[in-house]
Amino acid sequence: MKNLVQKSILIILLLLTFSVQSQTKNLIVTARKGDGIYSLLRKHGLNPSKYYNAFIKLNKKSIGKKNQLFAGRKYKLPIDKSSKKTTTKNTKKPKKTNKKKTIMTYEIFGKKHKDVELVDNKLEGAVYYLVSGHGGPDPGAIDKINGKLISEDEYAYDVTLRLARQLIQHGATVYLIVKDKNDGIRDKTLLSLDKDEVVHPNLKIPLHHGKRLKQRANAVNKLYKKNKPKYQRLIVLHVDSRSKNQNIDVFFYHYKGSKTGKSLATTLRNTFKKNYKKHQPKRSYEGTVSTRNLYMVNNTYPSMVYIELGNIRNARDRKRIINPENREAMAKWIKEGILIDFDKFN
Repeated sequence: MKNLVQKSILIILLLLTFSVQSQTKNLIVTARKGDGIYSLLRKHGLNPSKYYNAFIKLNKKSIGKKNQLFAGRKYKLPIDKSSKKTTTKNTKKPKKTNKKKTIMTYEIFGKKHKDVELVDNKLEGAVYYLVSGHGGPDPGAIDKINGKLISEDEYAYDVTLRLARQLIQHGATVYLIVKDKNDGIRDKTLLSLDKDEVVHPNLKIPLHHGKRLKQRANAVNKLYKKNKPKYQRLIVLHVDSRSKNQNIDVFFYHYKGSKTGKSLATTLRNTFKKNYKKHQPKRSYEGTVSTRNLYMVNNTYPSMVYIELGNIRNARDRKRIINPENREAMAKWIKEGILIDFDKFN
């Protein structure tokens, strides 16, 4: 009997020892393609804002200069002090809790859309420069609907804002090169014209066409130098202007000598084609990828794509452009292609 009791006590002590050791040992996980510190911590049930610095301290020899993670490399997770344990994919999924969402506020998106929730960190470490066409003293192409003037620059800018917001939701750093402090994202069909747009950081847009383009290219190139060696892309958004009879699909230009620019343009085109097939199966998609001798294509440093969203003078194209739901959809499809491109080169 005495031996049985001793054995039982020994087993209990061993179990207690194992429990304490398992609770105090750092779990080691492998980073996957696209993982950042925030997404890796969140994936394993750890609060990124609470454990970010602890993670860096534990793994300082295994992370990059900009605190980026490397796919396939192993990392130690901080110990969750609240529960004394960490969770892995092999454990049961934790019950849903009322964890605080990460909400960021950007007044540039307007009153209704200024609060942006961080969905994930799929684009952590990526930098995007978004340039909407025309603006300031140059409205671009102008047309009339029911006697009211509409202009190319207002619709290109609205899609640009929507795209910026969606990229931020995935953890990207976004620079709006052309911006209007009071327009915001507008859920209207007819967008009023104004001339108060400025160029980053807060430069008045010149009247001279050549000076306008040079101003934008300079703004992008200065930021590009500042943000090296990060993954960087430039997206230029325009609404085309052709004859009223010419209906066009969304199409893409890239710099002739850029393989990464061509890859981005092709990925975006394929994303649009896939979405057209899904949402409009009876309609063919004829968007193209090509090179073109344009100032913003030839004189900017980042890999880039120049997107024409449609012909503002064509009645069929206008339906795509003036409907706010369509503008949101176009921004979403561009974002989907951008996510694919980021995964491809990281």
